[in-house]
Amino acid sequence: MVSKLLAVALAAATLVSAQTSTACDPTKKDCPNPKALGAKIIDIDFRKGDDDHKFLKVLAGTTLDYDKELGAVYTINKETDAPTTQSDPYIFFGQVDVTVRAAKGVGIVTSIVLQSDDLDEIDWEWVGHDTTQVQTNYFSKGCIETYNRGGFSPVSNPQAEFHTYTIKWTTERLDWIIDGAVVRTLLASEAKGCSGFPQSPMQVKLGTWVAGRKGASPGTIEWAGGLANFAEAPFVGYYQSLKVQDFMGGNGAKSAKEYQYTDRTGSWQSIKVIADDGSVVEDDDTSSSATQSKTANATASTFSTASSGTPTGFTTTTSGSPSGTAGTSNTGAAASRTSSGPTGAPTSAASKLVSSFGSVVAIGAALFLGSLAL
Repeated sequence: MVSKLLAVALAAATLVSAQTSTACDPTKKDCPNPKALGAKIIDIDFRKGDDDHKFLKVLAGTTLDYDKELGAVYTINKETDAPTTQSDPYIFFGQVDVTVRAAKGVGIVTSIVLQSDDLDEIDWEWVGHDTTQVQTNYFSKGCIETYNRGGFSPVSNPQAEFHTYTIKWTTERLDWIIDGAVVRTLLASEAKGCSGFPQSPMQVKLGTWVAGRKGASPGTIEWAGGLANFAEAPFVGYYQSLKVQDFMGGNGAKSAKEYQYTDRTGSWQSIKVIADDGSVVEDDDTSSSATQSKTANATASTFSTASSGTPTGFTTTTSGSPSGTAGTSNTGAAASRTSSGPTGAPTSAASKLVSSFGSVVAIGAALFLGSLAL
C-alpha cells in the first residue's frame, strides 16, 4: 500500500515538472508590466447576473449561466469541459472573498486560484466526492522540488452549502479563512526556499474541471475518487459572489496603474508600483510593520473578516490528516500554473490533467503518514 502511494506521488510529480509553464516569466526575461487592479474595489453579486465590472474574462470554451438565487453557474457535461474565468488586472497583495458552492461528483474539482506570471500561486480546491474538507496550497516561483505545502481544512458539506472562502495576503502573512474564521496561516518569515512565500502580482481565477477522466494517470483518478460518471451530469459549481481588493504592494500606495519587475528575483521589494499618473510610488518604508498594519486594518473594515483564533506560523487545521501535511494541491482552475488556463478544448486536456498532481501528492502523503501510525 505504501509503495503504491509513493509511486502515485512520484508519477504525478514527474508529469507536472515537464509541463509547468507561463506565457512570459519576468524572472527569466523582460515581460509586459502586469495591469493593476489598483484602488478600485471589486464587489460582484453574481445572483444579479453577469460581472458588470468586467473584472473576469470568460476563457475560450466557457459558457456561463446565472441563477437569481445561486449565482454564476459553472457547468460540466463532458470530459473536455473546464469552465474557467480569469481576471484581467492583477493584485499585488490583497484580499479575495468568494462565496461558492462546489460542484458535486466523483472526479470533479472546483478551484479558486491566485497566480502570478512568475508562477507564485495561492489555492483553494474542492474534490467533488469529499464532503467534509477543502484543500489549500501555495507555490513559490513554480518550484515543485518539495511537496510540503498542501493542507486540509474541515468545512461543512461544501457541495451542498455556500461558504465564503477568503485569501488575505500581505507582505508579512497569508491567511486562508472560511466564513470569517482563519483556518491556516503562513508567515513570510518562516517560508523559505522552494516553499517560499508567494509575493508577486497575481490574477484571480475561478473554475471547475474534470480530474477523473479517461487517459488521466492512475494517481489523478484515485485522488479524484474515480472516473467521473457522465450519466450523472451535469456537474455544477455555483459562484455566488466575489470581492477583491488590491493592496498595491502593501506600502501605502494610493493608486496603481501597473506593476514593474525591476530585476529577475521576483521579490516583492524589487517590484515597483506605477501610479495612475505614471510615476513610481516611493517605497522607502515598504518594510515598515506599521505601514502593513495600516493597510491590513483598512482592508478589514472593507471586507469584515474575523481573525479570532488566528494561528501563528505555518499552521493548518486538518480533518483526518496531520497538521502541516506534506503535499500540494495545484489547482485545476488555473490549469496547473499555466498561463493559458483550461479552455474546454481538447488541446487543453493535458494541462487540465497536469493540474491535479499536487493534490495527488497531498492525499498520498496523508495516507502514507496514516499507514505508518497503524
